[in-house]
Parts: sequence; structure tokens; C-alpha cells
Amino acid sequence: MNNERIFDNTKVAFSLKSNVELNRAYLLFKMISFEPLVKVGKALSNFAIKSNLPVESVIRATVFDHFCGGVNEKDCLPVIDQMFEKGVSSVLDFSVEGKENEAHFDFAMEKTLEIIRFSANKDAMPIAVFKPTGFGRLKLYQKIGEKGPLTDSEKQEWERVVNRFDQIGKLAKELDVELLIDAEESWMQDAADDLVSQLMEKYNTEKPIVFNTLQMYRHDRMDFLKREHQRANEKGYFLGYKIVRGAYMEKENERAEEMGYPTPICANKAETDENFNNAATYILDHLDQISLFAGTHNEFSSYLIMDLMAQKNIANNDERVWFGQLYGMSDHISFNLAEKGYNVAKYVPFGPVKDVLPYLIRRAEENTSVAGQTGRELMLLTKEKERRKNQKED
Repeated sequence: MNNERIFDNTKVAFSLKSNVELNRAYLLFKMISFEPLVKVGKALSNFAIKSNLPVESVIRATVFDHFCGGVNEKDCLPVIDQMFEKGVSSVLDFSVEGKENEAHFDFAMEKTLEIIRFSANKDAMPIAVFKPTGFGRLKLYQKIGEKGPLTDSEKQEWERVVNRFDQIGKLAKELDVELLIDAEESWMQDAADDLVSQLMEKYNTEKPIVFNTLQMYRHDRMDFLKREHQRANEKGYFLGYKIVRGAYMEKENERAEEMGYPTPICANKAETDENFNNAATYILDHLDQISLFAGTHNEFSSYLIMDLMAQKNIANNDERVWFGQLYGMSDHISFNLAEKGYNVAKYVPFGPVKDVLPYLIRRAEENTSVAGQTGRELMLLTKEKERRKNQKED
């Protein structure tokens, strides 16, 4: 394990934050640390938005500006440019969730095409991303995955979904922009996985362009990774994988219990951690064929990947290995890795305030539920506040 505790360096971690922004982040994580407050805030925010109460400015000045880059791509540019000066790239993420109509799916596709073109002309944005349910209904993915009979209109609807995926993959390949495709609920994922595998076969012919996402809190993902690797070997194309722990654990376990099937989720966090680390190790063992985007806020896993890279003589800036964190979280990992020359990208969500609210609520809930996450953020922010205070007094 790496002996140099680089993630304790708060001067580097918060170098972009003014004292005002540092204090705002501290207060925000302090509020998030109280679960009842998050639940009340969620209910009040939803009510206020649905009732068209004038609360957008309050949300924007607090949680939105901390976790989001802006309301549109251009709005995000100051954040993107600032981070890139410190060696941290950006992945613009159109984070509007919960829309389920064809007009929205077409709009999401056009927005993703725009982002790919935007990324192709900006060194700070080498990677694009989209969510499968941004391009089609969750229940349709589910029906396809379960091999259920489709009506004629559903067949046409699915053809449109396939076409949206293909248009995005085609442009990413043409403009040489890596494309991350997020993973979602397990009951829709089989259909999404099949679609992404087809895109990889079609567009990853010279190197990985299209990346699927593996949620390693699912106990079947290591076997899936090995099967996909075998398929890629047989058919002669490259693989790209973003590995994450996963974001839908409560929903997954509740549904499994309600419907009486075994949960797809690992029995405990230790198993998930082991699964994540095994996937990272497997990919680094096969880096000639599989590229890695390690989406993690976990220090141990980050140190492990750093150590494995050193052992295998993989350069810190090898373009086949990326680390990723969410904007507004784990700056101590992102900026300290970047300072050491590793490839690092922040997911930078954007969109209209009221449309991005479901994403913001998930972030707040995630920080409340992940053991130690908020406490670690608060400890580091406190340490940096003390460091600046002492520096000023000196």
C-alpha cells in the first residue's frame, strides 16, 4: 500500500476554494450529516418546486452551486477551466432525470451530441457521458431484457432507442471522444448491456471509445466482465469500463424483497469493496485490451490502483487509466491525484435547477448514507480552515 498519504494534503485539495466557498462547503456537509434534515429538505424542495414557489435562487446558492457546474454548458466553462489549470479534466453530465417521453429522449440525445462536439474542441473535456434512461423508457429496457413480447409500437420505440445509442457512438468515434455510458437499476441493465456491447464491437475497433459501467455492489459483475472480455477477444475489439460501487442499493434490496427474488447486491460493504478492487486489478492485468475509468471516492481503492500501476510500470498519465469523482465531492482525491500527474476527471452535472433537483437529492442522500463520507469531508474542510487561519496568523 502506498506509504505517501497524498490525500491528506488539504492545501492542494482545496486550492480552488476561496474562504467563503470553503465555509459554504463546510456548512453544507454539516447539514447533510443530519439524516432527518435531509429528509425534511427533500420533502420541502419537492413541494416548493411543484408549487412553483420562488426557491430556485436559494437552491442555486447552496446545494446546486456546490454539486453542479451550471444550468447549461457555457455556464460550466469557468468551473471547467479553473479545474483544468490544476490538471483535473471535466465530464459534462446532463443530469436531468425522470423524463419519459420521446421529445425528451430526442432532446437528451441532441444535448449529448452537442457535448461530444463541445468536448472535441476542448482539451479540458476528453470524455462525454449519458444515462440509458435518458434515451428510452426504463420499462421498455426491462421488457427487452426479460425477453417479453413487444407490441409493434414498442418495436418501433426500441428501434429509436438503438438509433440514439448508435448516433452517439458514431460521433464519439469520429471525433475521438471517449464515451461513458452509465449503469442504472439491475432490472433494466441487461438490455442496456447488450446495446453497449454492440456499440463496443462496432466502434472500439482500434481502441476503447465506448465504455460501459460496472456497478461492483452487484455480485455478478466480475463474471460479466470476464465473459465480455472473452467475447471481445473472440470478435477482435477493445473494451472500456468505468467501475463504480453503485448508487441504487436501497432500491435494489427493497425490490428484491418485495418481488421475492435474491438480491443482486453483495451481502456487505466489504464484499463490494473486494469486488471493486478485483475488477480494477483484472482490468489493469489486461490493459492492452481493456481501459479503466475508476469512479471512486474510496481512498483505499485509489491507493491500490496507484500501487498496481507502479508495480506494472504503468505511467501515471497512461491514457488507458482514469480516476473519476463527482464535482463537489472528494476534492482531496481528485486534486492530489492530478498534482501527481494521474489522469483525473470530475463529473460536472448541469441542467435547469428544478430539473436537476432529483440528482441533487440523490447526492445528499448518498452522502448521508455512505459511512464516513460526510465525516471525512468535514474533517478535511476543518483541517484546511485551520491551516489557513494559522498561515494568516503567522
